[in-house]
Amino acid sequence: MSENRIAEHPILGIPEKGKKIKFTFDGKEVEGYEGEPVAEALKAAGLMVHRYTKKHHEPRGVFCAIGRCTDCVMVVDGLPNTRTCITPLQEGMTVQTQYGVSTKPE
Repeated sequence: MSENRIAEHPILGIPEKGKKIKFTFDGKEVEGYEGEPVAEALKAAGLMVHRYTKKHHEPRGVFCAIGRCTDCVMVVDGLPNTRTCITPLQEGMTVQTQYGVSTKPE
């Protein structure tokens, strides 16, 4: 596994390496492993900002990695506020940076 990849998730345990798949992040093709958390695939690709806060437009990324906070929420397949640290990656998934509660900077 890549040194940027999460070796052991605090809730999900040691990830099983599924097949390599492709998904899009903000319109760009990215690779990850099927079934791993979306946040893990993004981290492995060096993509750390998942959203920007509504009021101050501050960047956020993975914080708790167990689905309790909302720092890793993104728009996944059109659904905002998806907790990417516990959402399994699937082939062809569309992942977008979240701005407040949408995909467009406010």
